[in-house]
Amino acid sequence: MLLQYATIGAIVLAFVLAAFAVHLAHGAVHRALDRMEDGSAGNRAALRERAKKLVRTVMLLAYGVAALASISLALSWLGVGGLQSDPRLLGRWFITHGVKALLIVVGATFVMRVANLAIERLQHRLGAGRSQPDLEWQRRASTLRGILTNLVTVAVGFVALLMLLRELSIDVLPILTTAGVAGLAVGFGAQNLVRDVISGFFVILEDQVRIGDLARINTVTGIIEEINLRTIVMRDADAAVHVFPNGTITALANLSKGYSNAVVDVRIAYTENLDRVFGSIREVGASLEQDPKWGSLVVGPIEVLGVESIDDGFATVRMKFKTLPLNQSRIANELRRRVMTTFAGRGIRPYAG
Repeated sequence: MLLQYATIGAIVLAFVLAAFAVHLAHGAVHRALDRMEDGSAGNRAALRERAKKLVRTVMLLAYGVAALASISLALSWLGVGGLQSDPRLLGRWFITHGVKALLIVVGATFVMRVANLAIERLQHRLGAGRSQPDLEWQRRASTLRGILTNLVTVAVGFVALLMLLRELSIDVLPILTTAGVAGLAVGFGAQNLVRDVISGFFVILEDQVRIGDLARINTVTGIIEEINLRTIVMRDADAAVHVFPNGTITALANLSKGYSNAVVDVRIAYTENLDRVFGSIREVGASLEQDPKWGSLVVGPIEVLGVESIDDGFATVRMKFKTLPLNQSRIANELRRRVMTTFAGRGIRPYAG
């Protein structure tokens, strides 16, 4: 009878401790969540959803352990069918291997939930500095989240599987040996693939280029059409499509990030008055800025950089307009047209050779 009361008391204590652990975990997770919360309502809702899943995992772990412990204690003095002859042996197995197996499964789930919450937080932090919704960046951040989530899931799942097999008294050494040999073979055979994927991960993470940007990659200039984890696809001025594996990119220049420069050179004869030439160029720039069609595409006044070179009887004068991204060619063409028209009207002779 004393053993029966002790067993019942131990079962009640197990569930009380489980409830206490769940309460502590609930408070800790929500305090951490309150400290981390920022950004839009959508971000906060996503974080709270992750937190709820995390608390449910803790609850499953705590009450699952309490339930298994209760079953083990009950079987220590109750017979179940044919196990009456040695219930202590079954109880001992539940206390050792059974509880450990449950801890492994729920613990692995818990680790994955925590990792997913951290990855979700990282995704929101990457987008926190953006003042307006950025659909392309959201798509790329979602890609990064998927990669990290899959990586954590595979790693944790593989380790948990090996630990479960050990608890079931299955030798895991052949599995480890096979996995090691296979990993070595894949590593040697797919070095370039691994290099491309790692390089692509950082291209996306650092937001080096975007779809639609004008960029120069390994001396080739064109418009970015696709950004993948392994490759970047570019179309040049001749409409030729270039595919660059990310691991082979040694030089990448983004020519349209933030703003662009429309640079125009004009050659004039030595006999022209440079002050008159510079004044005419500034007037052309001012008229272009005030034009309703073109003024919205420039972000500053024209800059006359001066005489770029002197050679073979002519002087090269360089001018520059700062423009919105991808508009430098249009502004440069319109600037050339207006400069030529103004020079012709004022008798300023360009160098004819």
